[in-house]
Amino acid sequence: MNDNNIPGLENTTFLITGAYGFIGAWIVKRLLNSDARIVLFDQSSDPRRLRLIMSDDEIDRARMISGDITDPDAIVPVLEKYSVSHIIHLAGLQVPTCRANPRVGAMVNVLGTINVFEAARECKDSIQRIVYASSAAVFGMVEDGHPLTEDEATHPATHYGAFKRCNEDNARVYYLDHGINSIGLRPLTIYGVGRDFGLTSDPTKAMKATVVGRPFHIRFGGRTDFQYIGDTAEIFIRAATSGLWGAHVFNLHGETVHVTDIITEIERVWPHSEITHSDEPLAIPPEMDDSAIRGALGDLPATPLESGVRITMERFAELHRDGRLDTSDLDQ
Repeated sequence: MNDNNIPGLENTTFLITGAYGFIGAWIVKRLLNSDARIVLFDQSSDPRRLRLIMSDDEIDRARMISGDITDPDAIVPVLEKYSVSHIIHLAGLQVPTCRANPRVGAMVNVLGTINVFEAARECKDSIQRIVYASSAAVFGMVEDGHPLTEDEATHPATHYGAFKRCNEDNARVYYLDHGINSIGLRPLTIYGVGRDFGLTSDPTKAMKATVVGRPFHIRFGGRTDFQYIGDTAEIFIRAATSGLWGAHVFNLHGETVHVTDIITEIERVWPHSEITHSDEPLAIPPEMDDSAIRGALGDLPATPLESGVRITMERFAELHRDGRLDTSDLDQ
Protein backbone atom coordinates (compact mmCIF):
# COMPACT_ATOMS: atom_id res chain seq x y z
CA MET A 1 0.00 0.00 0.00
CA ASN A 2 1.23 3.48 -0.83
CA ASP A 3 2.07 5.15 2.48
CA ASN A 4 3.03 8.53 1.07
CA ASN A 5 1.24 11.43 2.69
CA ILE A 6 -1.95 12.69 1.12
CA PRO A 7 -1.41 16.47 0.90
CA GLY A 8 -3.83 18.84 2.58
CA LEU A 9 -5.18 16.51 5.28
CA GLU A 10 -3.29 17.98 8.23
CA ASN A 11 -6.26 20.16 9.23
CA THR A 12 -8.96 17.70 8.24
CA THR A 13 -10.96 15.68 10.79
CA PHE A 14 -12.53 12.38 9.80
CA LEU A 15 -15.15 10.40 11.67
CA ILE A 16 -14.89 6.72 10.77
CA THR A 17 -17.76 4.52 11.88
CA GLY A 18 -17.02 0.81 12.07
CA ALA A 19 -13.36 1.76 12.42
CA TYR A 20 -12.39 -1.54 14.05
CA GLY A 21 -13.55 -3.49 10.99
CA PHE A 22 -11.42 -4.69 8.10
CA ILE A 23 -11.81 -1.72 5.74
CA GLY A 24 -11.91 0.69 8.65
CA ALA A 25 -8.55 -0.46 10.02
CA TRP A 26 -6.81 0.09 6.70
CA ILE A 27 -8.39 3.52 6.23
CA VAL A 28 -7.23 4.49 9.72
CA LYS A 29 -3.70 3.36 8.86
CA ARG A 30 -3.66 5.40 5.66
CA LEU A 31 -5.05 8.54 7.29
CA LEU A 32 -2.65 8.36 10.21
CA ASN A 33 0.22 8.20 7.72
CA SER A 34 -1.04 11.51 6.33
CA ASP A 35 -1.36 13.18 9.75
CA ALA A 36 -5.12 13.68 9.45
CA ARG A 37 -7.14 13.99 12.63
CA ILE A 38 -9.24 10.87 13.12
CA VAL A 39 -12.13 9.97 15.39
CA LEU A 40 -12.89 6.25 15.54
CA PHE A 41 -16.48 5.28 16.31
CA ASP A 42 -17.28 1.64 16.95
CA GLN A 43 -19.44 -0.44 19.26
CA SER A 44 -16.57 -2.89 19.65
CA SER A 45 -13.79 -2.28 22.13
CA ASP A 46 -11.41 -4.69 20.38
CA PRO A 47 -8.85 -3.04 18.08
CA ARG A 48 -7.35 -6.40 17.05
CA ARG A 49 -7.53 -5.70 13.30
CA LEU A 50 -5.77 -2.38 13.78
CA ARG A 51 -3.00 -4.16 15.70
CA LEU A 52 -2.42 -6.51 12.77
CA ILE A 53 -1.20 -3.61 10.62
CA MET A 54 -0.19 -0.85 13.07
CA SER A 55 1.75 -0.38 16.28
CA ASP A 56 0.01 0.63 19.51
CA ASP A 57 1.77 4.01 19.34
CA GLU A 58 0.24 4.65 15.92
CA ILE A 59 -3.21 3.57 17.07
CA ASP A 60 -3.00 5.83 20.11
CA ARG A 61 -2.81 8.86 17.82
CA ALA A 62 -6.49 8.39 16.94
CA ARG A 63 -9.36 9.39 19.22
CA MET A 64 -11.54 6.38 20.05
CA ILE A 65 -15.25 6.68 20.86
CA SER A 66 -17.35 3.68 21.91
CA GLY A 67 -20.88 4.03 20.59
CA ASP A 68 -23.85 2.34 18.98
CA ILE A 69 -24.72 3.43 15.45
CA THR A 70 -28.38 2.57 16.11
CA ASP A 71 -28.56 5.25 18.81
CA PRO A 72 -30.01 8.33 17.07
CA ASP A 73 -28.36 10.66 19.59
CA ALA A 74 -24.86 9.19 19.44
CA ILE A 75 -23.31 10.89 16.40
CA VAL A 76 -24.10 14.62 16.63
CA PRO A 77 -22.17 15.22 19.89
CA VAL A 78 -19.10 13.56 18.33
CA LEU A 79 -19.32 15.68 15.17
CA GLU A 80 -19.63 18.85 17.24
CA LYS A 81 -17.00 18.06 19.88
CA TYR A 82 -14.27 17.18 17.38
CA SER A 83 -15.23 19.56 14.54
CA VAL A 84 -15.57 16.69 12.08
CA SER A 85 -15.51 17.69 8.42
CA HIS A 86 -15.67 14.28 6.65
CA ILE A 87 -17.51 11.07 7.51
CA ILE A 88 -16.51 7.62 6.28
CA HIS A 89 -19.37 5.33 7.28
CA LEU A 90 -18.47 1.64 7.42
CA ALA A 91 -20.45 0.34 10.41
CA GLY A 92 -22.67 -2.51 9.35
CA LEU A 93 -23.51 -6.20 9.59
CA GLN A 94 -22.55 -8.61 6.82
CA VAL A 95 -24.52 -11.22 4.87
CA PRO A 96 -24.55 -14.10 7.39
CA THR A 97 -25.77 -11.91 10.24
CA CYS A 98 -28.40 -10.17 8.11
CA ARG A 99 -29.66 -13.55 6.93
CA ALA A 100 -29.85 -14.94 10.46
CA ASN A 101 -31.53 -11.85 11.93
CA PRO A 102 -32.98 -9.47 9.30
CA ARG A 103 -34.46 -7.21 11.96
CA VAL A 104 -31.10 -6.55 13.59
CA GLY A 105 -29.51 -6.27 10.14
CA ALA A 106 -31.97 -3.55 9.18
CA MET A 107 -31.48 -1.72 12.48
CA VAL A 108 -27.73 -1.51 11.98
CA ASN A 109 -27.39 -1.27 8.21
CA VAL A 110 -30.38 0.92 7.36
CA LEU A 111 -31.38 2.83 10.50
CA GLY A 112 -27.74 3.18 11.49
CA THR A 113 -27.04 4.81 8.12
CA ILE A 114 -30.09 7.06 8.52
CA ASN A 115 -28.65 8.16 11.87
CA VAL A 116 -25.38 9.12 10.21
CA PHE A 117 -27.15 11.18 7.54
CA GLU A 118 -29.40 12.80 10.12
CA ALA A 119 -26.36 13.80 12.15
CA ALA A 120 -24.75 15.25 9.02
CA ARG A 121 -27.95 17.19 8.34
CA GLU A 122 -27.86 18.69 11.83
CA CYS A 123 -24.19 19.63 11.34
CA LYS A 124 -24.60 20.54 7.69
CA ASP A 125 -22.41 23.66 7.84
CA SER A 126 -19.34 21.66 8.88
CA ILE A 127 -19.76 18.29 7.12
CA GLN A 128 -18.40 18.35 3.59
CA ARG A 129 -19.17 14.80 2.52
CA ILE A 130 -20.21 11.32 3.62
CA VAL A 131 -18.61 8.31 1.98
CA TYR A 132 -20.32 5.04 2.85
CA ALA A 133 -19.85 1.37 2.04
CA SER A 134 -22.45 -0.04 -0.29
CA SER A 135 -21.85 -3.39 -1.99
CA ALA A 136 -21.93 -5.31 -5.26
CA ALA A 137 -24.62 -7.36 -3.49
CA VAL A 138 -27.16 -4.74 -4.61
CA PHE A 139 -27.15 -6.42 -8.03
CA GLY A 140 -27.86 -10.04 -7.14
CA MET A 141 -26.77 -12.67 -9.65
CA VAL A 142 -26.37 -11.74 -13.32
CA GLU A 143 -26.65 -14.65 -15.72
CA ASP A 144 -24.34 -13.57 -18.56
CA GLY A 145 -21.60 -12.25 -16.28
CA HIS A 146 -20.86 -9.04 -18.22
CA PRO A 147 -19.14 -6.16 -16.41
CA LEU A 148 -21.89 -4.23 -14.64
CA THR A 149 -22.22 -0.47 -14.75
CA GLU A 150 -24.06 1.73 -12.27
CA ASP A 151 -26.94 2.02 -14.77
CA GLU A 152 -27.80 -1.69 -14.53
CA ALA A 153 -30.99 -2.73 -12.76
CA THR A 154 -30.46 -4.00 -9.24
CA HIS A 155 -32.14 -7.17 -7.97
CA PRO A 156 -30.53 -8.00 -4.62
CA ALA A 157 -30.80 -11.64 -3.61
CA THR A 158 -29.99 -11.13 0.09
CA HIS A 159 -31.26 -8.94 2.90
CA TYR A 160 -27.76 -7.45 3.03
CA GLY A 161 -27.96 -6.41 -0.61
CA ALA A 162 -31.46 -5.01 -0.13
CA PHE A 163 -30.31 -2.96 2.86
CA LYS A 164 -27.38 -1.56 0.89
CA ARG A 165 -29.65 -0.61 -2.00
CA CYS A 166 -31.98 1.10 0.46
CA ASN A 167 -29.05 3.14 1.76
CA GLU A 168 -28.20 4.31 -1.76
CA ASP A 169 -31.76 5.50 -2.30
CA ASN A 170 -31.86 7.26 1.07
CA ALA A 171 -28.55 8.98 0.35
CA ARG A 172 -30.01 10.34 -2.89
CA VAL A 173 -33.06 11.68 -1.06
CA TYR A 174 -30.88 13.34 1.59
CA TYR A 175 -29.14 15.25 -1.17
CA LEU A 176 -32.42 16.20 -2.84
CA ASP A 177 -34.04 17.31 0.41
CA HIS A 178 -31.09 18.66 2.39
CA GLY A 179 -28.09 18.99 0.05
CA ILE A 180 -26.01 16.34 1.86
CA ASN A 181 -23.13 15.31 -0.41
CA SER A 182 -22.39 11.59 -0.41
CA ILE A 183 -20.60 8.85 -2.29
CA GLY A 184 -21.51 5.19 -1.95
CA LEU A 185 -18.86 2.67 -3.01
CA ARG A 186 -19.69 -0.87 -4.11
CA PRO A 187 -16.79 -3.28 -3.45
CA LEU A 188 -16.97 -6.96 -4.34
CA THR A 189 -14.28 -9.36 -3.04
CA ILE A 190 -11.65 -7.55 -0.98
CA TYR A 191 -8.65 -9.37 0.41
CA GLY A 192 -5.79 -8.62 2.77
CA VAL A 193 -4.67 -8.85 6.39
CA GLY A 194 -7.66 -8.46 8.70
CA ARG A 195 -10.27 -9.99 6.38
CA ASP A 196 -11.74 -12.69 8.59
CA PHE A 197 -15.52 -12.82 8.20
CA GLY A 198 -18.04 -13.61 5.45
CA LEU A 199 -17.98 -15.93 2.44
CA THR A 200 -15.71 -13.71 0.35
CA SER A 201 -13.13 -13.74 3.14
CA ASP A 202 -12.24 -17.30 2.14
CA PRO A 203 -9.34 -16.42 -0.24
CA THR A 204 -7.69 -14.40 2.53
CA LYS A 205 -8.28 -17.22 4.99
CA ALA A 206 -6.68 -19.61 2.48
CA MET A 207 -3.55 -17.42 2.50
CA LYS A 208 -3.47 -17.45 6.31
CA ALA A 209 -4.08 -21.21 6.50
CA THR A 210 -1.25 -21.83 4.07
CA VAL A 211 1.18 -19.78 6.15
CA VAL A 212 0.39 -21.81 9.29
CA GLY A 213 0.49 -25.13 7.42
CA ARG A 214 -3.20 -25.93 7.39
CA PRO A 215 -5.41 -27.08 4.47
CA PHE A 216 -8.30 -24.83 3.49
CA HIS A 217 -11.44 -25.11 1.34
CA ILE A 218 -12.68 -21.97 -0.44
CA ARG A 219 -16.47 -22.19 -0.44
CA PHE A 220 -17.02 -20.69 -3.88
CA GLY A 221 -15.63 -20.93 -7.38
CA GLY A 222 -15.74 -19.16 -10.72
CA ARG A 223 -14.62 -15.60 -11.34
CA THR A 224 -14.77 -12.61 -9.03
CA ASP A 225 -13.50 -9.04 -8.87
CA PHE A 226 -10.59 -9.28 -6.46
CA GLN A 227 -9.29 -6.04 -4.91
CA TYR A 228 -6.40 -5.56 -2.51
CA ILE A 229 -7.47 -3.76 0.67
CA GLY A 230 -4.75 -1.11 0.38
CA ASP A 231 -6.34 0.00 -2.89
CA THR A 232 -9.82 -0.05 -1.40
CA ALA A 233 -8.79 2.14 1.54
CA GLU A 234 -7.08 4.61 -0.78
CA ILE A 235 -10.21 4.90 -2.94
CA PHE A 236 -12.46 5.55 0.06
CA ILE A 237 -10.19 8.41 1.13
CA ARG A 238 -9.95 9.77 -2.40
CA ALA A 239 -13.74 9.80 -2.58
CA ALA A 240 -14.08 11.50 0.81
CA THR A 241 -11.66 14.28 -0.12
CA SER A 242 -12.95 14.76 -3.67
CA GLY A 243 -14.80 17.86 -4.79
CA LEU A 244 -17.84 15.93 -5.98
CA TRP A 245 -21.24 17.40 -5.18
CA GLY A 246 -24.45 15.40 -5.16
CA ALA A 247 -25.30 11.82 -4.25
CA HIS A 248 -23.08 9.43 -6.20
CA VAL A 249 -22.79 5.66 -6.24
CA PHE A 250 -19.76 4.01 -7.83
CA ASN A 251 -18.73 0.45 -8.56
CA LEU A 252 -15.28 -0.67 -7.46
CA HIS A 253 -13.38 -3.00 -9.77
CA GLY A 254 -10.26 -4.86 -8.84
CA GLU A 255 -8.77 -7.57 -11.00
CA THR A 256 -11.27 -10.09 -12.37
CA VAL A 257 -9.77 -13.51 -11.75
CA HIS A 258 -10.84 -17.11 -11.33
CA VAL A 259 -10.54 -18.72 -7.91
CA THR A 260 -7.99 -21.10 -9.42
CA ASP A 261 -5.83 -18.07 -10.33
CA ILE A 262 -5.88 -17.00 -6.67
CA ILE A 263 -4.82 -20.48 -5.59
CA THR A 264 -2.02 -20.45 -8.18
CA GLU A 265 -0.65 -17.19 -6.78
CA ILE A 266 -0.82 -18.51 -3.21
CA GLU A 267 1.12 -21.59 -4.28
CA ARG A 268 3.65 -19.40 -6.07
CA VAL A 269 4.37 -17.57 -2.82
CA TRP A 270 4.12 -20.64 -0.60
CA PRO A 271 4.62 -23.97 -2.44
CA HIS A 272 2.95 -27.17 -1.24
CA SER A 273 -0.22 -25.46 -0.03
CA GLU A 274 -3.38 -27.53 0.37
CA ILE A 275 -6.23 -25.42 -0.98
CA THR A 276 -9.40 -26.70 -2.61
CA HIS A 277 -12.45 -24.81 -3.83
CA SER A 278 -16.13 -25.26 -4.59
CA ASP A 279 -17.45 -24.92 -8.13
CA GLU A 280 -20.45 -22.87 -6.93
CA PRO A 281 -20.11 -19.22 -8.02
CA LEU A 282 -20.93 -16.31 -5.76
CA ALA A 283 -24.53 -15.06 -5.96
CA ILE A 284 -23.26 -11.62 -6.99
CA PRO A 285 -21.84 -10.40 -10.30
CA PRO A 286 -18.30 -11.57 -11.08
CA GLU A 287 -17.13 -8.31 -12.65
CA MET A 288 -17.83 -4.62 -12.13
CA ASP A 289 -17.27 -1.73 -14.54
CA ASP A 290 -15.44 1.09 -12.76
CA SER A 291 -15.21 3.58 -15.62
CA ALA A 292 -17.58 5.98 -13.81
CA ILE A 293 -15.43 6.37 -10.69
CA ARG A 294 -12.27 6.64 -12.77
CA GLY A 295 -13.91 9.39 -14.77
CA ALA A 296 -14.82 11.19 -11.56
CA LEU A 297 -11.64 10.67 -9.51
CA GLY A 298 -8.96 9.95 -12.11
CA ASP A 299 -6.48 7.08 -12.00
CA LEU A 300 -6.99 4.74 -9.08
CA PRO A 301 -4.54 2.37 -7.38
CA ALA A 302 -4.55 -1.17 -8.73
CA THR A 303 -2.24 -3.62 -6.99
CA PRO A 304 -1.60 -6.68 -9.21
CA LEU A 305 -2.83 -10.01 -7.85
CA GLU A 306 0.70 -11.39 -7.58
CA SER A 307 1.86 -8.43 -5.47
CA GLY A 308 -1.22 -8.27 -3.25
CA VAL A 309 -1.12 -11.98 -2.41
CA ARG A 310 2.62 -11.84 -1.69
CA ILE A 311 2.32 -8.76 0.57
CA THR A 312 -0.58 -10.31 2.47
CA MET A 313 1.13 -13.65 3.02
CA GLU A 314 4.41 -12.03 4.06
CA ARG A 315 2.57 -10.05 6.73
CA PHE A 316 0.74 -13.18 7.91
CA ALA A 317 4.10 -14.96 8.15
CA GLU A 318 5.61 -12.09 10.15
CA LEU A 319 2.68 -12.09 12.58
CA HIS A 320 2.91 -15.87 12.88
CA ARG A 321 6.63 -15.71 13.74
CA ASP A 322 5.82 -13.12 16.40
CA GLY A 323 3.07 -15.29 17.90
CA ARG A 324 0.44 -12.67 17.03
CA LEU A 325 -1.54 -14.40 14.28
CA ASP A 326 -5.07 -15.28 15.37
CA THR A 327 -6.28 -18.36 13.46
CA SER A 328 -9.67 -18.77 15.16
CA ASP A 329 -11.42 -17.59 11.97
CA LEU A 330 -10.09 -20.63 10.12
CA ASP A 331 -12.38 -22.84 12.20
CA GLN A 332 -15.56 -20.91 11.39
